[in-house]
Amino acid sequence: MANVAYKVNEQHIQYQPQQPQKAPKTLTKKKRRITLGERVLWLGLAAATVWGSVEIVSNQASLYSVNAEIQGLEKNVDSQTRVNKELKQEVTELSTYERIWAKAKELGLDLNENNVKVVQE
Repeated sequence: MANVAYKVNEQHIQYQPQQPQKAPKTLTKKKRRITLGERVLWLGLAAATVWGSVEIVSNQASLYSVNAEIQGLEKNVDSQTRVNKELKQEVTELSTYERIWAKAKELGLDLNENNVKVVQE
C-alpha cells in the first residue's frame, strides 16, 4: 500500500494545472508623432491668429487717428461758429438806424423830406 499512496500522490502532482508565470509588464510609451497634416493645420491656425491680431491693432490705430482728426475739425468748426456769431453781432450793431444817421451827418448829408421816396417790396 505504500506504493499505492505514492502513486496517488504522484498522479495528483502530475494533474495539477500549472499556472503560467506572467512576465512583468513593461510600460512602453508610444511616441505620438504629429503628422504633417496636423502641423500644417496648427501652423495655419497660428498664422491666422497672428494676422487677426495685427489687423485688429491696425484698425484700432487708424480709428484713433481718424477720431483725432475729427476732434480737430470739430474744434475748428466751433471756433469758426464763434467768429461768425461775433461778426453777425457786429453787423447788427453797425447797421442800427442811429449809427447810419450819425455817419450820414458826418459826411455832410441832410434829410430832405421832400426828396424821400418809399419803396415797397
